[in-house]
Amino acid sequence: MTSIYDQRPWLAQYDTGRPHDIVPEYANALEMFTASVRRTPDAPIIRYFDGVITLRELDALSDEFACGLLAAGVAGGDRVALYLQNVPQYVIALLGVWKTGGIAVSVNPMYKQREVNELLRDSGASAVVCLENLYGNVRPVFDGLVITTSELRHQSRNDPRAFGGVDSVACPGARDMGELIAGFAGQRPPAVSPQSGDVAVLTYTSGTTGPPKGALITHGNVVFNAQTYRDWMGVGADDVVFGVAPLFHVTGLIGHIGVSLLTGAPLVLFHRFEPTLAIDMIRETGATFTVGSITVFIALMNAPNADRDALATLIKVYSGGAPIPPSTVKAFAEQFGPCIRNIYGMTETTSPCHAVPLHADAPVDQASGALSVGVPVFNTVVRIVGENGEELPQGEVGEIVVSGPQVVAGYWKKPEETARAIRAGALHTGDVGYMDADGWFYVVDRKKDQINAGGYKVWPREVEDVLYEHEAVREAAVVGVPDAYRGETVKAFVSLRPGKEVTPEELIDFCKARLAAYKYPREVEFLEELPKTGSGKLLRRELQDHGRLRSGA
Repeated sequence: MTSIYDQRPWLAQYDTGRPHDIVPEYANALEMFTASVRRTPDAPIIRYFDGVITLRELDALSDEFACGLLAAGVAGGDRVALYLQNVPQYVIALLGVWKTGGIAVSVNPMYKQREVNELLRDSGASAVVCLENLYGNVRPVFDGLVITTSELRHQSRNDPRAFGGVDSVACPGARDMGELIAGFAGQRPPAVSPQSGDVAVLTYTSGTTGPPKGALITHGNVVFNAQTYRDWMGVGADDVVFGVAPLFHVTGLIGHIGVSLLTGAPLVLFHRFEPTLAIDMIRETGATFTVGSITVFIALMNAPNADRDALATLIKVYSGGAPIPPSTVKAFAEQFGPCIRNIYGMTETTSPCHAVPLHADAPVDQASGALSVGVPVFNTVVRIVGENGEELPQGEVGEIVVSGPQVVAGYWKKPEETARAIRAGALHTGDVGYMDADGWFYVVDRKKDQINAGGYKVWPREVEDVLYEHEAVREAAVVGVPDAYRGETVKAFVSLRPGKEVTPEELIDFCKARLAAYKYPREVEFLEELPKTGSGKLLRRELQDHGRLRSGA
């Protein structure tokens, strides 16, 4: 019997003539890259400030790096940690690790020594590739092979917008990546052919609800969702992919590196996101496609060089990783022209399991004010289930459960966590949402983020959407904090737009006029910046801890 959540009966009204299912064209991520090299070997594949790397050059550099790893003792199945910003060396190293038959381990470059140590110990990494200025976080906690590189490599000038005053750093005991590659110039490693089910990358969850877990992203996961970006979002060889998402994050892995390697579309990298520099780079490179957190687009809207034509070439804009207020989508379109389209997914779904089709606009649910996260992508069935696992009717709120080729194999060395989250191949996301009568899905919130105010349930996202409607609000996050009367009450943390002023009382009154009495925030605290993960996701847990301390709990 076909589930009411099977996307095939109703997807046709949204797509552009593409089949409902896609067949993976390659057995592994190396095959899809090799096919692009054969098609257009001299086409640029990476742009980094004034530097350009062609497909042929990337193939050779990653071959030589793989030879260096093998000569240093790295073997098939070994884990190699990549502790880098958005630099070309990340892509070179990733491909090089795959060419050894190894597994790449993504490490957030914002992590400090303790956090790096946790991931290296958990993954059992035998080698680390890191930037020189991050070496001090690695050497004291790791006695294996360390390969360092400078962020200044692979560009023809020291661009002062990002690297003013940056110099090389001495890293005693480390191997230099450039020298390692040069030592194997022109050499190729023995051919490997990973299976679709072999692990390509260990990508650690952001840890917003607990300790990070290493998600086992397979080569099949990478290939399938790279094709999703190509066929659903319409990214092709004529596009220019703008790398605003961190490459260590699953969005950067698939929505930047994966789709670029698959299609041959050049990937623009610029070390790390800074809004003024980002706008300059969009103008200089003619970028046409990007995907990033909504905080990225809020930052672009508030950049000093954000004139009407700033994003003139950027015609395919997607956002995921955090809720998108409808008011922000409207304001972005009014300011720049492009429409931000939603994707929804997580590390465990290798980026998107839902997306708004390129030529459609996401509806807003009139009852909740939530913007739809789209419809399930190719080959994907999504159900809404109740507390006992029963399938709920359309319109009812329950947990989102995803089945499809993008669901990861599990968590690294955590069989109990795997069994809890992935049952019979279906991922229980922990997110709460519903599907409307037309097949559009809406995410209400995380189960664990729900606020219980005197027995009344409050979803933070609904309150945040109202706050975003105020002209002075740049970013907002809502959490539950202890309350002597209600047990728990609603508190909002807000950062303001440049040059705008508003009092906490005014924002409380603004929400009070638009929300039920138990929903509006009783407290508003202003912060210059809200805490986020490296991918731009708001850290509610950190705000909750801050709120409890302020309340004396």
